[in-house]
Amino acid sequence: MPPMRHPGLLLLLLFAAPLSVAAWRPWPPRNGTEAAATGGVAGLAASKKFEGSSEFVKLQYHMGPVLATAITVHPIWYGPWPASQKRTIRAFLRSLSPSPPSNSSSPTVSSWWRTVRLYTDQTTANVSATVTLGAEKSDARMSRGARLSRLDIQAVVRDAVSARTRPLPADSGGVYLVLTSPEVAVENFCGQVCGFHYFTFPSVVGYTLPYAWVGNSATRCPEVCAYPFAIPAYVHGRKPEAPPNGDVGVDGMVSVIAHELAELASNPLANAWYAGTDPSFPTEIADLCEGIYGTGGGGAYTGQLLTDERSGAAYNVNGVGGRRFLVQWVWNPVLSYCSGPNALDQ
Repeated sequence: MPPMRHPGLLLLLLFAAPLSVAAWRPWPPRNGTEAAATGGVAGLAASKKFEGSSEFVKLQYHMGPVLATAITVHPIWYGPWPASQKRTIRAFLRSLSPSPPSNSSSPTVSSWWRTVRLYTDQTTANVSATVTLGAEKSDARMSRGARLSRLDIQAVVRDAVSARTRPLPADSGGVYLVLTSPEVAVENFCGQVCGFHYFTFPSVVGYTLPYAWVGNSATRCPEVCAYPFAIPAYVHGRKPEAPPNGDVGVDGMVSVIAHELAELASNPLANAWYAGTDPSFPTEIADLCEGIYGTGGGGAYTGQLLTDERSGAAYNVNGVGGRRFLVQWVWNPVLSYCSGPNALDQ
């Protein structure tokens, strides 16, 4: 989807929408105001974990574009990032497109992405099957400081595409993924959001580019944003799962990255696929399945997971290079319930 083809729609959205959509977290806000976190969407404020039926879920298509052409994900590493953590996230991004059978055993990350591909635009074009890892940019010195507002995230994207040396391309099929290290505090991080997505404003960045932000919660709120590798104190009798890549913060990020990419692909300009009546506070295809990772999931229960025989780690999909990941399910528009490649009824 070339980012500059909808100027009229863009102007409308700039006046009507906030700076980001799809704020995600698996648990109620710490102050107990669930309606505030969901934007007060009628009928969805109490809970967004609808696994079994679409009777109460009015997911609708609003005639906007989906990411139907080849998707290139450009990571922007903000803050100091160890090479090992970068490798884990890169491996997940490389796993989204189908790979030779010898590289990944079933269930795979790419088979998880197949559910996202079921979403179409008004021309009946599906979300693209091709998702590739593109050029990357690092800002280890945190040039915009260790505290970022939501609008600052767009400035980070601008810095990356306008850098004097090795700028990221302003790619018509590009998705810009701002990843902040544990040292960075982002507006509403942990209190209301673990990640969000939107599109950049030409007045700020110079282009209309789909982007997402995800933060590393390891030292801030792993019980909120890295569930089920950390468990909130009010969930009694539950032990945290062992992370498949040995890193609570990064393994938790992978699921949030998956969540945001799924919604960015199916609702890049906040006018395609979502439930609720207010596009400023949409409930999107991953929001409907928060906290669900396997059959029977819902509430504080993840559902049936797979277990690594050697490490005991929990996972539900396999990736390239023998990597394993745990990612939440997304809403299947054909089946009208949350689904994933590790479902027991497939």
